[in-house]
Amino acid sequence: MSKAFEGPSPGFLVWRLSLKWRVAVDRAVAPLGLTHAKYVLLASLYGMHRSGLRPSQRELADRTGLEALYISKLARTLEVEGLIERHRDLADTRAVQLVLTAEGREVTGRAITVVQQLLDQLMSPLGGRGSERCEMFVQELTVLLDAPLDQFHRSEEER
Repeated sequence: MSKAFEGPSPGFLVWRLSLKWRVAVDRAVAPLGLTHAKYVLLASLYGMHRSGLRPSQRELADRTGLEALYISKLARTLEVEGLIERHRDLADTRAVQLVLTAEGREVTGRAITVVQQLLDQLMSPLGGRGSERCEMFVQELTVLLDAPLDQFHRSEEER
């Protein structure tokens, strides 16, 4: 006997929240000439630079969860737009390091401010970003992000 419809599944809700956030960020950063994906690359690069890192495209892909080929495509576009520079790594000629230009730092700083305001709006129903409920939400999301899903990618023969 199957259960009657009990509401949306957790997977559906995660997908909807992710989509809602992406669309909201796209709209918020559009006046700065950015998309959500460009923002993710720039803001991650900005944060890594502030920590003293000079990441390669591969390291940035690992940090953001975006595919390395997509990072490469975005990086080329952002380079043409004058927001980043791409340099060959002297220690590993296969690697390309990314650096924000002065204009890139300025645009990214403005975009971070806009997205932080948007995040404040999103988290307000949970009591705001500094609230205990929000902190618990972040912990739960982190648990889900850290959970491996590899077992679902194996073929029937491998099981």
